[in-house]
Amino acid sequence: MAPTPDWVKQLSPAGPQGHELLAAERATSNIPVEKLSELLYTKEVLKRKQCILDVLKSEKVFDKSQNYFGGRIDRFETALARAKKLRNLRLKHRWNLDEYRTALEMISEPGPYGLHESMFLITLREQGTPEQHELFLKKAENYEYIGCYAQTELGHGSNVRGLETTATWNSQDKTFTIHSPHLTASKWWIGSLGRTANWAVVMAQLIIDGTSYGPHPFVVQIRDMKTHEPLENIHVGDIGPKFGYNTMDNGFLLFNHVKVPHIAMLARFSRVEPDTCKYVRRGSPSLVYGTLTWVRSTIVMQAGSVLARGVAIATRYCAIRRQFQDRDASEWEKGENSVLNYTMVQIRLLPLLAATFALHFTGKAMMNLYSENQKKMNASSGNADASKRGAGPEETRSGSDILADLHATSCGLKSLSSTIAAEGLEVCRRACGGHGYSSFSGIGPWYSDYLPTTTWEGDNFMLTQQVARYLLKSARSVASGKAPMNDTTRILSQYISRADIGCAFDILSRDSDIVDAFAWRTAFLTFEALKHRDEHKKPWNDLLVDFYRLSKAHSQYLVVKNFYETLQSPATVSQVDSETLGLLRKLFRLYALHTLEQEASEFYGSGAITIKQISLTRTSAVMKLLKEIRPHAVRLVDAWAFDDWVLDSSLGRFDGKVYEDMFYRASELNPLNKITVDPFPASEVLFKRDERAKSKL
Repeated sequence: MAPTPDWVKQLSPAGPQGHELLAAERATSNIPVEKLSELLYTKEVLKRKQCILDVLKSEKVFDKSQNYFGGRIDRFETALARAKKLRNLRLKHRWNLDEYRTALEMISEPGPYGLHESMFLITLREQGTPEQHELFLKKAENYEYIGCYAQTELGHGSNVRGLETTATWNSQDKTFTIHSPHLTASKWWIGSLGRTANWAVVMAQLIIDGTSYGPHPFVVQIRDMKTHEPLENIHVGDIGPKFGYNTMDNGFLLFNHVKVPHIAMLARFSRVEPDTCKYVRRGSPSLVYGTLTWVRSTIVMQAGSVLARGVAIATRYCAIRRQFQDRDASEWEKGENSVLNYTMVQIRLLPLLAATFALHFTGKAMMNLYSENQKKMNASSGNADASKRGAGPEETRSGSDILADLHATSCGLKSLSSTIAAEGLEVCRRACGGHGYSSFSGIGPWYSDYLPTTTWEGDNFMLTQQVARYLLKSARSVASGKAPMNDTTRILSQYISRADIGCAFDILSRDSDIVDAFAWRTAFLTFEALKHRDEHKKPWNDLLVDFYRLSKAHSQYLVVKNFYETLQSPATVSQVDSETLGLLRKLFRLYALHTLEQEASEFYGSGAITIKQISLTRTSAVMKLLKEIRPHAVRLVDAWAFDDWVLDSSLGRFDGKVYEDMFYRASELNPLNKITVDPFPASEVLFKRDERAKSKL
């Protein structure tokens, strides 16, 4: 194809230009974007982001212009080059862990070191002994060993206790034999394993004298350190293309009676005594439980900004995009209407805009809860009963009462927040119309890479059982007359004290009553589930749908509560002016009331609200809030401070030049346009000319 002609380059979009339209949008609001950004991130974090962004933009390997055109192998090759460069930049600039994670976030793609830098290092650090730290962890931290965390198998994911890989103790030579007895024992979906890792933490059933002691972690070398070829009796490789996440080499792994030394079993909390061949537990495994809960907590923390990317792109584009004329517009109002002016678009996007703030503030509260509990656990005596605890990050029983609330909160909020973010991104993509289907929108690729979050670290449906189990236990405690110990038992206790006289929440006038209504619904559903389980003796399986609804209700209460409390805190009040605070409170009401409307039957069934309130919420309150928030929409998404380089989106450009950028990518960056084909079936020639440049990383 010939280069884009000058006469094409000189063309501009019809009608008002994108930059003019976004400027007009921003002029309708006087919300101080920088102050709001500082509330979300802090000045220090914003400064750090800019410094790191400048470094990344200066490196050729991070150029994103071909991101959407590469095939699977091309994308993996680029991702590996970027991962290596990023590691070297971290050393060069002496980035701390937060700075390094900021860089990863800006690159916006999973990399081949992903599992090495998370679960491999975390597991070595938290479950290894000082001797194992010296032997394995130090080399892993220096990237002399590149590792992964091999837990999930072809036949088992969520059910860790059902893992088939075995580690059999050999008393004669004091070794373990790692073996895959069935095809379904193949480790599967393991990030960084396919082509990159040369070591793995392998979760395997520990067997001593024919007795299984459950899954335990073993450090196993899988590839030669010089040739990087698989070791003898180990079959390992990449599992192939996925719906997304194709810059990561998720892999499979099978063992054929592979012997590893005694030191390979991570032994901080359990070990096999080499002299007596006895299995021994020691210390408190609850610290590991709390640390692994960090993974779910970070998912909650990231959900707001994950969704905000899609909302920012869709909001900006819907403000620019013109379609049809408002049929009720005055005669003198000519031209097509901004898509964002249509209430059908507003009801899809603006509640999601509110959700970005709700999830962000909830994520901060989640991380604070995690930090507080870690301090308590580190200060505790470590006398928790460890005999009932299994292994692995999907362990469902905490080994400590201190962690019970954290565990339930992290499970429920991980499930809810990642579901809101994933489903919300698809809503944003569809709100962009036909162009949302293009990779250039920046939403589709981001969505497909984020989607597995709803499954890993606990399937979002399965996790709700853990929340329900905790709530039932809390309800039994309250029903027996025990004093409330935390917020969960407090709202359950309040419900019992008022159950006979009912409630009268004024959700349309008082924000605090909205929070109380969500709490009341949670308590009602909890005691209903308890009645079905304890009085009616219903089987657990028969109650799973009820438990899902209960977990969702409790988690929605937590999000609404955290959003409300953030806006009441002196720190927030002191950071933003009264008008901005007022707008944030409107966002709170929009998120809460829109959620309440979607779950209206449960609120009504619990007695928290009346039919009239539901009707007024739908026809009056929510629609009024949409109208009041609409003028501020673009400035509100600007506050998330996404650089165009980070978004990598034609439709979400800050300057509004969406059509120019989209055409430029299609016409000039697209390598397929550098190929001239022979279209005739009588000819065996496929390409008459191929002018693509070969990449050199």
